[in-house]
Amino acid sequence: MTTTYVKWGEAKVKLTWKQDIQLPTRNLITSVHGFCFVEDKLLLVNLNHRGWDIPGGHIESEETPEECCKREAMEEGYVNGDCQLLGFTIVDHNDNPKWDENSSYPKVGYQVFYRMDIKQINDFQGEFESAQRIFVNPDEILNYHHSWNEILQEILTQAVNLNK
Repeated sequence: MTTTYVKWGEAKVKLTWKQDIQLPTRNLITSVHGFCFVEDKLLLVNLNHRGWDIPGGHIESEETPEECCKREAMEEGYVNGDCQLLGFTIVDHNDNPKWDENSSYPKVGYQVFYRMDIKQINDFQGEFESAQRIFVNPDEILNYHHSWNEILQEILTQAVNLNK
C-alpha cells in the first residue's frame, strides 16, 4: 500500500492505494476511473473542467463500478472494451479541516480503478464533458496530466504490467 497527501482545491486529503480484487462498500464508492489501453497506448481525454485525464466519474445509482467505468470511457473517450479491476484508492478526509458533515463526500470514501483493454474506437463526438482524446505512451503522462502523483503512478504501473 502506498499513501500520500494531496491538495484538492483548498483541502488536504490522504490517499492510500489498495491493490485489491474485492470492491469496497458500494455506497462509499465516490468515483470510478479507467486506464484504457489500445496497442500499449493509454487513452487520455481533455476534460472541460480539469484538463487531460483518464476517463472516470461518479457512479450512478443503478450501476455497478464496472458499468460506470465502461460508461465513462464511452462518454469521455468514445471507446468500448473489457475491464479488469485493479483496486481502489481510500480517500480519507480525517486530516482535512475543510470537511464537514454536510459534505457531498463521505469522510472516508473510495475511488475504484480498472484497466480497460479497448476493443472498439468510435468516432469522437465531444458531446459530454471532453473536448479531445489522444492515445499516448504511458511514459508521457507527465506531459499531459496536471496533478499526477505517486498513487496514480503506482496504479498506472500496475495497469501496464497487468497483462505481461
